[in-house]
Amino acid sequence: MKSKKLAIPYMLWMLVFTMIPLVMIGFTAFTDNSGSFSLSAFADAFQYTNVFLKSLWIALISTIICLIIAYPLAYMISQMKKSTQNTVIMLVMIPMWMNFLLRIYAWVLLLQSGGPLDTLLSAIGIHGNYNNNTVAVIVGMVYEYMPFMLLPIYTVMGKIDVGLIEAAQDLGSNKVAVFRKVIFPLSVPGIISGITMVFVPTASTFVVAQYLGGTDDIMIGDVIDKIFFANNHTGAAISLVLMVFILIFLVLMNLFGDEEAIA
Repeated sequence: MKSKKLAIPYMLWMLVFTMIPLVMIGFTAFTDNSGSFSLSAFADAFQYTNVFLKSLWIALISTIICLIIAYPLAYMISQMKKSTQNTVIMLVMIPMWMNFLLRIYAWVLLLQSGGPLDTLLSAIGIHGNYNNNTVAVIVGMVYEYMPFMLLPIYTVMGKIDVGLIEAAQDLGSNKVAVFRKVIFPLSVPGIISGITMVFVPTASTFVVAQYLGGTDDIMIGDVIDKIFFANNHTGAAISLVLMVFILIFLVLMNLFGDEEAIA
């Protein structure tokens, strides 16, 4: 009974800041300006199918790159001394203490024509456009969300029983076999958590593409941001479709995680 009372503030928070906004978005998406039931907002939302698919593609590429970078880094950190691990994790987290927009501005300055990167590469004879394109957007995404991939994987790896690794080595497994049969399978829950924590926000984020992308690199979050106050019904419809897709993705990730746990 006491635990139920302690949950009341949380339930009120969820009701006011989660459930009520969701109901409002759903109501707005399925009505017109007169308040009557209408699906016209969803018809308008389908005009942005290409933007939606490109946003998912950019989110997928960013998530894969984050995983490729974060997994070996998490493994290396987990093999360090405890004091060194804490220091490295703090160095990873320090940029996250800075405002999100300021970090994006920093990348704008780094990648712009005549900026530090352009100047350095031009000095060795490499010329190119490093800003206002899809690559720049992906770089910004990876920089912003890589810690969200690193930390879950590192946390899971840090909890792996050393005795299991030693037992595999005593049974004749080399380093590759130990990694393939012990470390990787046990780190899968961290991978799934990391993928979820990176893919979901990158698929729905905005601002990054506005500052680092070109005219063709607008993402679905930017569309919602721009049209919501001009046409809130279409904005709500796009938001609802995006939420449904993200919900399906989360369910699939949870099912995959359950299958791995059973295996």
